[in-house]
Amino acid sequence: MRYYLLTLGCPKNTVDSEAMAMLLRRQGHEATADPQRADVLIVNTCGFLQASQDESLAILQELGQRKRRQQLLIAAGCLAQRAADTILTHVPQVDGVLGTRRWMEITTIIERLRSSGARRPRQRYQLLGDPEGPSAAALEEAYERPPAVAGSAYLKISEGCNAPCAFCTIPSFKGRLRSRPLAAIVAEAKALVAQGARELVVVAQDTTDYGRDRGEPDALPQLLRVIAQEAEGLRWLRLMYAYPGHVSDALIETMATCERIIHYLDMPLQHAHPDTLRRMRRPAPALALDHIRKLRAAMPDIALRTTFIVGYPGETEAEFQTLLDFVAEMRFDRVGVFQFSAEPGTPAAGLPNQVPAEVKAERWARLMELQQTISRQRNQEQIGRLLDVLVEGHDRGIAYGRSYRDAPEVDGLVFFAGRAPIGELAPVRITGAIDYDLEGEWATPSGNGARAEIPLL
Repeated sequence: MRYYLLTLGCPKNTVDSEAMAMLLRRQGHEATADPQRADVLIVNTCGFLQASQDESLAILQELGQRKRRQQLLIAAGCLAQRAADTILTHVPQVDGVLGTRRWMEITTIIERLRSSGARRPRQRYQLLGDPEGPSAAALEEAYERPPAVAGSAYLKISEGCNAPCAFCTIPSFKGRLRSRPLAAIVAEAKALVAQGARELVVVAQDTTDYGRDRGEPDALPQLLRVIAQEAEGLRWLRLMYAYPGHVSDALIETMATCERIIHYLDMPLQHAHPDTLRRMRRPAPALALDHIRKLRAAMPDIALRTTFIVGYPGETEAEFQTLLDFVAEMRFDRVGVFQFSAEPGTPAAGLPNQVPAEVKAERWARLMELQQTISRQRNQEQIGRLLDVLVEGHDRGIAYGRSYRDAPEVDGLVFFAGRAPIGELAPVRITGAIDYDLEGEWATPSGNGARAEIPLL
């Protein structure tokens, strides 16, 4: 059987898709990049924001309209868990729905659908909620050996979230925090590195909450130390999705003293005004300030990434100005900005004083313009530095990749002349900088820098 697997949304979905693909390969099935050649079409959907829900539905509808009589179409992931009835109503060609906590049963739902193929009326299966028995036990087996791509791989350490954020729908379809066993995570990390991963990107809904559900509220530092010690051949261990208030002194010390844990942290702050954060049900800004100061004191070269929401209900011009002032003062290396989206079922959707769309767009543009200037300045500060670059590809004699300052898919790139091996770390002397990317010279093994004119502008 051939399967076509399309992943939408965040890196957590990517991990689940890799695990589903591995389970399918174990059954002897073959992947194809062409939907028309596939026997089974699988879409790992995103359901976080309305825009991502619309995209997921549109792709399912497109595949459904082109679907052949004997093909199967399965909707998996977040939108499947959040709105299975919506999918089945708007995409009648969907044969199966697989929730976020049941992805390890991908082969089960396919077998059921294939065995019932001759029945009329057509049987449509739904596997939602929490797995039980053998399916729950299969979770760690499925995570053992997802493939590493271009020297980098995501490592998911938990599922679900306990945070009470008023704007977020994730707990409604991901459930509460469920930390994976340390031994299983370490085994997966070692397997990924053995396959060629030089970088592991630690992800979860809240990585810094790891272990709290097991009665170990600050278990992340120990997990990171064990991975760094036991995953022989690992060069970079990158931490994403830290929650303000959960970045402990022990974590900062571990990041500062463990060589393989790179000096990079993604800590979504969402806003800077205390009243806005109170309405968001997020920690007060004093916690973020404390974390930032401690992180920079312990690691002066640390690259900090964060995200903000503009146009949250009740956000006044004065509150937004506080956010602008905060960003100008903190000078983050990387910033993502989102316009508030009122998600049905969340407390924020029912708040008074919803901000008009045109105001949200205008504030988004102002904050992005400010951060663009800061990003350019932070990049210019890198000129003259020798940075290791994880090579991701080549294009007409120019190699490109990421430094420790850049997470996959969301941050910038470093460009340099030559054909350094893909998936390996190449030393690059930084010679130029623009808003989000860097230009450099490859310090080749002979010691001679390879240089070319690279049209970045």
